[in-house]
Amino acid sequence: MIISVNWLRELVDLGDVSAHELAKVIGARLVEVEEVIDLGKRYKGIIVVEVKECEKIPETKLNICQIDIGEKELVQVVCGAPNVRKGLVTAWIPPGATVPNTYGDAEPFVIGAKELRGQMSNGMLAGIDELGLGDDTSGIVELNNWKAKPGSLIADVLDLNDYLLDIENKSLTHRPDTFGVIGFAREVAGILGKKFETPEFLIKNEELLPVTDEKIKIDVEDRELCAAYRAIVMGAGVDLRQPTYPKGPSASATPIKNEKILLSEMKIKLVKSGMRPISKSVDISNYIMILTGQPLHFFDYDKLLEVGKGDTAEIVVRSAKNGEKMELLDGKTIEMTDGDIVICSGKTPVALAGVMGGSSTAVDENTERILIEAATFNLYSIRSTGMRYGIFSEALTRFTKGQPAELSKYVIDDAVMMLRDESKMEILSKVYESASAYEAVKLNVSVEEINKILGTSFAASEMAETLANVGFGVKIKGEKLDIAVPYWRTDIHILEDIAEEVGRLTGYDNIPMILPKRSAKQVERDSMGDFKQKLRSVLSGMGANEVLTYSFVAGVFLESVGQDPKNSYRLVNSISPELQYYRQSLLPSLIEKAGVNLADGFGKFALYEINKVSPKSTGLNDEEVPVEEDRVAMILVDENSDSVATFYDIKNKVYEVIRQMGGDVSKVEVEEIG
Repeated sequence: MIISVNWLRELVDLGDVSAHELAKVIGARLVEVEEVIDLGKRYKGIIVVEVKECEKIPETKLNICQIDIGEKELVQVVCGAPNVRKGLVTAWIPPGATVPNTYGDAEPFVIGAKELRGQMSNGMLAGIDELGLGDDTSGIVELNNWKAKPGSLIADVLDLNDYLLDIENKSLTHRPDTFGVIGFAREVAGILGKKFETPEFLIKNEELLPVTDEKIKIDVEDRELCAAYRAIVMGAGVDLRQPTYPKGPSASATPIKNEKILLSEMKIKLVKSGMRPISKSVDISNYIMILTGQPLHFFDYDKLLEVGKGDTAEIVVRSAKNGEKMELLDGKTIEMTDGDIVICSGKTPVALAGVMGGSSTAVDENTERILIEAATFNLYSIRSTGMRYGIFSEALTRFTKGQPAELSKYVIDDAVMMLRDESKMEILSKVYESASAYEAVKLNVSVEEINKILGTSFAASEMAETLANVGFGVKIKGEKLDIAVPYWRTDIHILEDIAEEVGRLTGYDNIPMILPKRSAKQVERDSMGDFKQKLRSVLSGMGANEVLTYSFVAGVFLESVGQDPKNSYRLVNSISPELQYYRQSLLPSLIEKAGVNLADGFGKFALYEINKVSPKSTGLNDEEVPVEEDRVAMILVDENSDSVATFYDIKNKVYEVIRQMGGDVSKVEVEEIG
């Protein structure tokens, strides 16, 4: 993930803190910063110019241009771009400067002065691709509406004098709120001890005032797959596939103040965030996703009606059926499994939820109405689906962090307002939704307990301020804090979470290194621990070797010992295709390890394991998690002995173990399982 420091400065007063200092404190209190990139170096020496004269070179596509570089004398440049003309304001890469999109390459392209068709060209006029601001190769960049004077540095004009923070995503897996610039800025404010003002559009719904009401029906078949699904219809009114460039800025403020920026500014923010600008519809959805962390998807509404064969868009969210096929936006046809979540128009799949849309409802140059989707999908299902089809995207990255369901309620409103204001689209319906009821997490915690956990002596007021800075609602009641957890903090549930938050934001390095006061009284011995230790001693004394194996096994191993896989919990996101079931007993694991040892040439050995199992039949405990049982199992292998002798050998060992552990062997029952 890439975060622009300049974008952070729009949201947080960073004062005199440099980018490198900021990266250091972020690394200590939030997430590792892998690299601080000085973006401005890429654009060193490149300036804004105006074409004063433009004359075609006969029998060529080239033009002789005299450009104003902000000095007395004009400079001659030969340019073959089809849009070059007198009066055009554009970017000039002078001789000696590096073409930005080659900066950092093993052999960067340094521009020189050279003769073309008998005319001297001093440097070059640059296109968007050469500036590294997109893939457009149709002409040179147009900057007339930026109202920049010739001679101005392009980095100053386009806000490219910036530092980019390359963030290590994995350590933010439990923090979906920080995968949006707003959420990341909120954390930076908290780290710097400053109060963050969450933009109003993320905490208050807009009154959209629809003109008409195109009906939508939403059916979420399984709430575990989709906690919230929201949709609205808008009339396009413009070509949503149109490239976002060229456009110029207006006097409007940033969207943080609920006013919208124009697409050229948006495009630069997208590029600085590592995204490739594509078109109005895609760019707007990507911009909102980067800003808030909530992905969006746009469907062609009329295509939805055509696919669903009705007058109403009937959106169905369900598990895919094994063997169902769908063509994705990239043209690839996939065959789905029941582990995938699909968005359907009626009975027909039109999108792989959270991963990629289908080609049948894609927005194109003929689109007149769109349906905007903002939803929250099961992160484990999305993750396995992405891996299954080899699809990785910025949207999928955010969905797999577990987006808060409430976020979509506010973000879809912002998307509507942005499309209305920037693309002159009409609101054609209300927001339809199918969502679980939201229950805010509220905690009452002891100041003394937090200090005891951290080894600190913070006052209640200090803790309250630290938490309030990042959006928590906090009331001090004596030596306790009443805390309302904001909807975007899905990781906060218990006292220890609050203690961690206070310690982290304050800085663990600022906590005095004082040993906590603890009783010196010896802890009571664990009877089960003593029992297991004695059992290990007995089994090892008989020559058996202890093994520790995964709690997960393959279905074939369950069946090999006569166990029904239906009595085992199946893992949604297994670490391996061969480890899909939580074992009911230790036998499958021991049999698998015995096979490995036999294959390695060991003909006589005994293995045992003391570990936990969790068959479905034991049910759930008070915390609604599977009950775990302690078990012991042993396996004896002797290739040079017949099965009867081996049976009596292990039987004698089992009886001896029972005797040494104080048991009664007369009550032992032996059962043959296969």
